[in-house]
Amino acid sequence: MTEFCFRRSSYSEPNGECVEVARNIPHTVAVRDSKNVTGPVLVLTAAAWDAFRDGLRQS
Repeated sequence: MTEFCFRRSSYSEPNGECVEVARNIPHTVAVRDSKNVTGPVLVLTAAAWDAFRDGLRQS
């Protein structure tokens, strides 16, 4: 089984309140809370992540 390789955004606040995203598995995006790296992971299709990200950019 391939492990997710999470990255934190360079735009993250120094207080650690951000999410980490892994895109190293084809067609899959994993998201987790950077303050709770052993906690739950939200797994999305790449298309669902792209739609979410595009929606944020438009708001």
